[in-house]
Parts: sequence; structure tokens; C-alpha cells
Amino acid sequence: MKLVVGLGNPGEEYEHTRHNAGRIVAGLAEKKLERLKIKFITPDTFMNNSGKAITLFVKTKKDLANLIVVYDDIDLPLGKIKISFNKSSGGHNGLDSIIKALKSREFTRIRVGISPATSKGIVKKPKGEKAVLNFLLGEFKKSELEILKKLGKIVAEAIETIFSESREKAMSLYN
Repeated sequence: MKLVVGLGNPGEEYEHTRHNAGRIVAGLAEKKLERLKIKFITPDTFMNNSGKAITLFVKTKKDLANLIVVYDDIDLPLGKIKISFNKSSGGHNGLDSIIKALKSREFTRIRVGISPATSKGIVKKPKGEKAVLNFLLGEFKKSELEILKKLGKIVAEAIETIFSESREKAMSLYN
């Protein structure tokens, strides 16, 4: 089974927050890829417990090879994505939960940028734990949600490339 997991927090109060970027973009990609046999899930667990939900679907090495996790990344500018494989969590608690639950880092990730950037593309992220948390749980502006909508199409194309051709091909095209 080909599986795409969009990370975020459940509940209406989190629906349009930056920490739900993975969930938002995966949902948009799902609409574009309905014709393909790909299962999309958005765990009903909170971000920090994402691993619990994924272990219900990923039981073998083959399942792991067919897993793509889409999630927010504060280190990337809004509107950018980065595809990676077999990396650490980079401090992302949702990803850390998945790595611990699966006892492996050997799966594909699509990181979705959520931070504002300067005209030269330098990310302007908040400083300090409380400021970061407030930023992550803050809602996207309407203009930022429009950027995510456009990104949904790109992420759909990247997912299709990963499953139909290869992860490496998708990385060369979309990173």
C-alpha cells in the first residue's frame, strides 16, 4: 500500500495553523491524486503522538518504503518544499514520534516551508521556545493559505513522481 501521512493536530482550533501545514497540503494533494491507488491519512492524534497512528498502517519494510510523511518545517520559507529520506527528525516532535514508533528513519519526507523570508530568501523565524510555539500554533493569513493551495499541486506532482518513478527523480525535480 502506498501511504501518505499529513501531520498536524486534530480539531477545528488547529485547522489553519502553521503546524498543520502538512495536513493541509496532503489534503490538497489527495484531491489531485484521487485517480491513483494511494491511501492518505491525517492522524487523529496530536502532533507529538503521530507515531501511534502510523504504526497501524506500517508493519513491514515494504510498507516503510511506500511511506511519505508531509509536515511543516520552520526552517524553510513559505511556499518551498524539500524532499528527503532517512534523515533525523531535525527537532520536529511529530517526526520524532514516527521515527521512535517505527524504529526507523528509512522513509520519505516532504517538508513544507512555513516561515516568512526576506526578498533574498533568508528565513525569518521566531527566536525563543515560546515565540516558536506561538508561531507554530498561529493561524496562516489568507494570503499564506493561497500559497499553500498552489503548493498542494506541486506536492501532488512530487508524490506522483516518487511513486511512479523514484524518490531521487522527485528530489532532482522539486528540491
